[in-house]
Amino acid sequence: MPSLPAPLGRHGLSLIIALGITQVVGYGALYYAFAVLAPRMTESFGWAPEWTYGGFATGLLVGGAIAPITGRMIDRHGTRLVMTLGSVLAGLSLLLLAEARGPVSYFAAMIAVAAVSTMVFYEAAFAALTQARGAGARRAISQLTLIGGFSSTLFWPLTTALLAYLDWRGIYRAYALLTLALCVPLHLFLLPGRVKRSTAPALAGAGVAAPAATYLEGGERRRAFILLAFAFSLQGFVVSAMSVHLLSMLQGLGLSAAVAVTIGAMVGPSQVAGRLFEMLFGAEVSPVTTAWLSALLMPLGFLLLMLGTTTATLAGLFAIAYGISVGLGSIVRGTVPLQLFGPAGYGAMLGKLAAPGLVIKAAAPLAFAMLIERAGLMPGNGLLLLLSALSAGALFLLARKIH
Repeated sequence: MPSLPAPLGRHGLSLIIALGITQVVGYGALYYAFAVLAPRMTESFGWAPEWTYGGFATGLLVGGAIAPITGRMIDRHGTRLVMTLGSVLAGLSLLLLAEARGPVSYFAAMIAVAAVSTMVFYEAAFAALTQARGAGARRAISQLTLIGGFSSTLFWPLTTALLAYLDWRGIYRAYALLTLALCVPLHLFLLPGRVKRSTAPALAGAGVAAPAATYLEGGERRRAFILLAFAFSLQGFVVSAMSVHLLSMLQGLGLSAAVAVTIGAMVGPSQVAGRLFEMLFGAEVSPVTTAWLSALLMPLGFLLLMLGTTTATLAGLFAIAYGISVGLGSIVRGTVPLQLFGPAGYGAMLGKLAAPGLVIKAAAPLAFAMLIERAGLMPGNGLLLLLSALSAGALFLLARKIH
């Protein structure tokens, strides 16, 4: 008889907390720290900033290519093996980056960091919760993203503070040791092992009510996948561009540096607020409905920045709308595929959905910078409004097709 997904009851809270801690550390060390350390890295290497950010972009491109492979590994071998191995390789990759001395070793290290990130970031963690909880993992995914949302909030100031005592190489060495000492044992001892696919008859035979959900098949499944990949990729472009250019964009719209920083700091709490609201009140709403409603907040936010003279109030409303949209977007990346396609092959499905978005995210910061340099800030904002509106439209069309 195929084994059943382990219940997310007695050990559910420890699993969510463990994954939450590893997401905070993983994203903080492998992703967010770079934004703070990049100028110091450029200065240390003595080359143009394009080389530093080019290595980051190259890594994201390779990560996009590897994501589907990682997803298949998760389905075949379970998240315990993949995420534990990923944590070991993440620590080693950070050590490799800390020892990079030239373009070849630097690019190799950045590619390694991005490649192993696919083994430990949200998609892998969502798969771990799905292997533990099956089709009922939605609430656990919301709880996990609520914890993971504090990664940038913690690691941006932590990395900045550490620069007073260590150089960028020392910080990456410290983060490598933290990853090895904390994430490896949490993944090894608290994650579910290999879980075989369960079937409705097996559930019924075990005295468990078979799930009422029916999942998309055939042409409907392919069309839903295309719409989701399209929507997630466009959102990825916008979020990637804003992660680099948000503060400079706000200043370009006439706000002072201090006000821009204050407005930018509102994005993180807004993400957490959106995730908390979904966790508390979103159980009765279909995940795909949550997806298009939350996606709609993003173009509405950009519209506020294009109404004329940008004030601190309008910028603050933008930050709240944008932050809530991004926060809920992290959740629906896990819950919508689960709703539409089911838990079977879930890891591979997330990997396929993530791949085009990772490639587009790699190009977004440079493409957006070139656009605003040549055409100006308002056309740049208009592009982000258009892309986010198209994403919301694709998700709305998906919701109409399945209801």
